[in-house]
Amino acid sequence: MLDEKSRRVFRSKALNYFDELTKNMSYTKTAQLLGITQPALTQQIKKIERVVGAPLFYSIGKKIYLTDAGTLLLKSTHQMFDLINNVTDQIQQESSERSGTISIGLLSTAESVVVEDFIVEYNRINPNVIIDLNLLTRKELWDNIQNNKIDLAIMYLPDKSIKSWKIYRSKKIMSDNIMLIHDDEKINKKKSVSFKDATAKPWATYLKTYYFSELISERYRDALVDFPKVIARFSSPYQLLKFTQESSDVYTVLPLSFCIAHQSMFKLYQTPLEPAITSDLSFVYREDKEKIPRIEDFLNEWDNFLDKMSYVDRLKSSR
Repeated sequence: MLDEKSRRVFRSKALNYFDELTKNMSYTKTAQLLGITQPALTQQIKKIERVVGAPLFYSIGKKIYLTDAGTLLLKSTHQMFDLINNVTDQIQQESSERSGTISIGLLSTAESVVVEDFIVEYNRINPNVIIDLNLLTRKELWDNIQNNKIDLAIMYLPDKSIKSWKIYRSKKIMSDNIMLIHDDEKINKKKSVSFKDATAKPWATYLKTYYFSELISERYRDALVDFPKVIARFSSPYQLLKFTQESSDVYTVLPLSFCIAHQSMFKLYQTPLEPAITSDLSFVYREDKEKIPRIEDFLNEWDNFLDKMSYVDRLKSSR
């Protein structure tokens, strides 16, 4: 049996550090993501190793790998996290649908206007339910879902960062197409533009690790077409549009939802790529979340909201 000092080593923070390190397999990268120093991270791992009496990682060159003990601890850590999450969900299921907090993570590059309008409407109906809306990166979204820090994620699917759907559910919001933003009148007269023709000019794109950058790169590879020359990368669709409209001979790509919602901002043409690059904006959540009364009610009210006016029509009305 562990003494008090050893039990303190296994507090939530230390296990979170260990779990994060297993995802990145890099002390430097993990410390940066956690906002701590590398020595502090190393010290936490060594404390755990002293308690379990075995090394958790071994290194070959500059790379680190899990030992058998590390693999066993990781499995047990996830089981413990799942147990805590399940207990939390069970407690919340006993709570009222008319009170409490719903924490939502929204992909930072997704169009937010309809979600924001719905939260205003939902607050009128349920003023005692607090809505926390967080703009997050893809990695932050997934980490927060796994660790039960958010109830609902709004993100694009499919997403390869989700390794297993065993305990997760999704609810489609809309299918979104990728549009080429350009100044070519010949392309504008067509219904679509081929991957090859879309590379006639250099691109401004999202940052490399962003969902649409990875999705578009993958589609180009699958089509055996060379990816266009990239001259600038941004994190926001507003930044991409501004850069492209104020530059000469530059294309960019943006989701149709953004184009619809902000049509008044556009000075350039918008043409879908062919073959179409499509993804589904969706709610993603742990399967037990829909049993929590206030979350079940939230999703039902969302359906009622869209029954009155479709998602696309609401995007258009936001102009």
